[in-house]
Amino acid sequence: MKTKHFQCGRFRFPLTPGQSRPLVMGILNVTPDSFSDGGQFHSIDLALTRAEQMLADGVDIIDIGGESSRPGAQPLPLEEELRRVMPVLFALRDCGKPLSIDTYKPEVMREALLAGADMINDINGFRAEGALTAVNQSDCALCIMHMQKDPLTMQHSPQYADVTRDVTQFLQERRAAMEEAGIDRSRICVDPGFGFGKTVDHNLALLRNMERMAEETGVPVLAGVSRKSMIGAITGRPVEQRLAGSLAAALAAVAHGAAIIRVHDVAETVDALKVWAAVEQSKQG
Repeated sequence: MKTKHFQCGRFRFPLTPGQSRPLVMGILNVTPDSFSDGGQFHSIDLALTRAEQMLADGVDIIDIGGESSRPGAQPLPLEEELRRVMPVLFALRDCGKPLSIDTYKPEVMREALLAGADMINDINGFRAEGALTAVNQSDCALCIMHMQKDPLTMQHSPQYADVTRDVTQFLQERRAAMEEAGIDRSRICVDPGFGFGKTVDHNLALLRNMERMAEETGVPVLAGVSRKSMIGAITGRPVEQRLAGSLAAALAAVAHGAAIIRVHDVAETVDALKVWAAVEQSKQG
């Protein structure tokens, strides 16, 4: 059964077709080594300036990440991740938009929720010991992502029997584990994990089948394709020249069922979705 709204901490988003456009989640990496914008917003002043620009551009959710998960990335010590993300979270918690923390560490989840985070975005699908316990008593949103292996090894010859079936089954199992832990389905969304242990062909198959994924999991699907290597593989463009490809992928994701789009380029994506929404609404006139 599909949920009619998405509970995101202090905020609630409707999911009724025709009454809500897809949500735009803006990426705020406070890291020195992320694949696309590493080092650009590493200081709190730069991070806050970037967040203010995203707010002006119409962002719906701000996703704060302190640890790079690019292919080959080394794990980050807990203390360093907290040092990076917590000052930004404290500074932005009254900005008027939901704040998401991109982490797989239960300790970071607990500290972030105490500080007012509205969402936890976990590339590990809340599989770490203590992760479900850290989040089950709050009303924060939870994004379950699929990743084959780990960031250090995930792009070493990824293989699936059927990528859509395998990824969807994993997401269903993790959603069921959350519900068994007492977490309401309205708090859950899923992310197929584009580029996290997938080839370009795997990513394209997942893009085509997100509506099926939403139907089978019963929760909204989040798509994070912005500036990723699949865009570079298709267009031949370096990471700083992937805006057009990223917008095309975002619109393809929405057309195939995505409810949330995680992006670097907020203003451009918001504009593209406004045009898409206008076309869709004109069909109903």
